[in-house]
Amino acid sequence: LGFLQAQGALRAVLGPGLPADLSPSSWWTGPCSALGWDPPGAHPGHLPTVLLGVHVHWEVLQLEPPRPGGGAAPRSLLPRRSAAWLLGDSVWGSFIFSWAVAAGPLRLHLHRSWQCQGRHGLPSSTAAEFDRASPAQSASRGEVEILDAKTREKLCFLDKVEPQATIAEIKNLFTKTHPQWYPARQSLRLDPKGKSLKDEDVLQKLPVGTTATLYFRDLGAQISWVTVFLTEYAGPLFIYLLFYFRVPFIYGRKYDFTSSRHTVVHLACICHSFHYIKRLLETLFVHRFSHGTMPLRNIFKNCTYYWGFAAWMAYYINHPLYTPPTYGAQQVKLALAIFVICQLGNFSIHMALRDLRPAGSKTRKIPYPTRNPFTWLFLLVSCPNYTYEVGSWIGFAIMTQCLPVALFSLVGFTQMTIWAKGKHRSYLKEFRDYPPLRMPIIPFLL
Repeated sequence: LGFLQAQGALRAVLGPGLPADLSPSSWWTGPCSALGWDPPGAHPGHLPTVLLGVHVHWEVLQLEPPRPGGGAAPRSLLPRRSAAWLLGDSVWGSFIFSWAVAAGPLRLHLHRSWQCQGRHGLPSSTAAEFDRASPAQSASRGEVEILDAKTREKLCFLDKVEPQATIAEIKNLFTKTHPQWYPARQSLRLDPKGKSLKDEDVLQKLPVGTTATLYFRDLGAQISWVTVFLTEYAGPLFIYLLFYFRVPFIYGRKYDFTSSRHTVVHLACICHSFHYIKRLLETLFVHRFSHGTMPLRNIFKNCTYYWGFAAWMAYYINHPLYTPPTYGAQQVKLALAIFVICQLGNFSIHMALRDLRPAGSKTRKIPYPTRNPFTWLFLLVSCPNYTYEVGSWIGFAIMTQCLPVALFSLVGFTQMTIWAKGKHRSYLKEFRDYPPLRMPIIPFLL
């Protein structure tokens, strides 16, 4: 039934020039060899490929046919799921698709798609119609219009755009007409309220027609991630030392530049300084950022968080009236061991993640444990770097027995849990063979 419907629709589209000796055995090779086409990536069950001799993705059914006399285009013909069903191997989907093509509304628009392979082998009447609908120059290049996502105002129109152009290349072309919006400030999307397209997305693989409509949003002034991290981490390091050395105007004149008599205070300063020096060095030499920039306004929020908590906890830990931990040296030694182990684990995870991504790329792979025992936590959680980070601050809180440190640990754990859940969902969505036993941040629990 599917073959008969395909043959009928093919005759309706291509006319009497279709060879009369088609049979189910020539399901793929017969029609396309007769028409002179060899679309890449096609397979025998792909009915739309047989119908028109073109390599058609499901996105084609979402293209909007041109209105007579121009004007604004209507909405998409079909929702995504319906289009995917029609372009599948279902007999009923094939029947409905062949009827729609034979009826005419999709005919010229399919020929105008960038996926069309050419006119070679078409009957003379259909070939002439193909030439009118899709000139040779337009078959290889398209047009891109960029609208403001809020006002729908047309900001830019790009013609003769190669179908293999990436979103990053389109951003560079857009910058030439609007220099105030450099590529890092641009967010291009297919829908005004949709997700931003990735820089590596290729135009011809997106559900757009010969004239692609993209919506622009200004992300605001941008700043590099390296600058943000260096600013965030240098602040707490410097602020904590101000309280540790008890500079004037903090604790009173008689305590200026005095030193605490408690060993745990000096040990806490060493641990705190080591932590942020490690972060600074990792930012410079270890981390590889998938996104080069972030909004400038975020640096003020992040610095307020890190700098504010650093000043709060440093004030109490280095206060002249500070009370040491309840259980003395045993509590301090246990907490120090937790802190050191978690710091080593955090660094080991960062190195393992770094080795997964070649320099200058955005490649994502499933992280697995290595010979380093600290990476074995990958067996149970998706983001062990966050697990170790939380563990470090828990150890620091036990060591100092300071309430601001405990609150900082709680807030940090809450935020890192949100990040870990997001990354865990991304792993599950991107990799079908992702280990099922892993949890986002806490083994077996969360």
